[in-house]
Amino acid sequence: MRRGLLSDYFDGVAVKRLSAVEANALRSNQHEFNSSKQLKSLLGTPDRVKYQAIFIWIGGEQEALSEEGFLTWYQSRQLPRKEHRLYFPTNPVCEVAGEGDLLFIARRTDNTLMAIIVPGDSTIQNQLLWLFGLEAQPGKFESLEISKDNAAELDFTARYILDELGIEVEEPEADRLDTLIEKFGLVFPPTRVLSELARTSLPQVSAADDPDAALMAWIEMEEQLFRRLERRVVADRIKNGFYSDEGTDVDGFMGFSKSVQNRRKKRAGLALEHHLEAVFSAHKVRFDREGETENRNKPDFLFPGQEEYRNPEFPAARLTMLGSKSTLKDRWRQVLSEAERITPKHLLTLEPGISENQTDEMRAKQLQLILPQSLHSTYRESQRGWLMTLGNFVDLVKGRQRAE
Repeated sequence: MRRGLLSDYFDGVAVKRLSAVEANALRSNQHEFNSSKQLKSLLGTPDRVKYQAIFIWIGGEQEALSEEGFLTWYQSRQLPRKEHRLYFPTNPVCEVAGEGDLLFIARRTDNTLMAIIVPGDSTIQNQLLWLFGLEAQPGKFESLEISKDNAAELDFTARYILDELGIEVEEPEADRLDTLIEKFGLVFPPTRVLSELARTSLPQVSAADDPDAALMAWIEMEEQLFRRLERRVVADRIKNGFYSDEGTDVDGFMGFSKSVQNRRKKRAGLALEHHLEAVFSAHKVRFDREGETENRNKPDFLFPGQEEYRNPEFPAARLTMLGSKSTLKDRWRQVLSEAERITPKHLLTLEPGISENQTDEMRAKQLQLILPQSLHSTYRESQRGWLMTLGNFVDLVKGRQRAE
């Protein structure tokens, strides 16, 4: 499967952790950063350049701000002295900056800039550091040129993070994708149908041989199929316009935009469950999908099934439950009450780089996190020894069922 590269979207990036003085400066009416070797590497040394820019702040779930504006990189001293500074205008994104937050200045290939502020030691911080290939969290600017030689491939994980930044990634195999979805026209098929198409289009992928690689390949293919079909549907709707008897239908446009976002989120969760079901079936383990436990709770997967769970004679040590969430944010706690007989509980996600604070709390609550193997590299070394792969989980369930 061919993919694009990060260098298709970015030329370079600089990052620093904000001090108290810098955070206060960002919130003031006049704020700027002094030059550094790293900023000069990113922006060069012209006398004065005014860049179109987008400012982004991303916090927790549903916490994000975006503002268009500009950044000015200028020579602030009289010759022969040279000292460049980067000027920020006042805007709502800068006003929420705090000590310890990370500031990313990213240069796009169209010569615009992105100024991204994220909370320190957060999940989104980890994701951005991983995306740009930056290990450190410096007190001064650290920069990196992004070229075809060092750019990451835009796999599912990279596309996920770029989507958080509002960057739509082009599909590199558009002709093949169009052929696969041609039969759907401008209608979204049921999620199960699209999931099946994603799997059958990759006959070389075997969940029996490598469940982790299979899950990610299927998820990535379905994501590309869905986005390609979505592009067609949205383009057709926009072409027809948004009109009402009173003129331009703003409410109709806003409702349509919201429905697009909601469909993406709902479909992603269902697709993950469909592909996990295919993995478990390939390994011939017994399970119920959404079997009912106490208080009408329905874990995504219950092993061996609902009948065994409700049988008080069946040993609790042979029961297993799995929650499945494509993204977590703070929703992982929902899993804790879904099966009282089972400890520890298991939860699989596709979210990269979850913060140590979150994973430490999961461990304290006896919730075991599972991620496909390729996502483990987005986590810190101190977390990786505790994480499970999907293959580990399948082996665990097989062992418990062999003991029955």
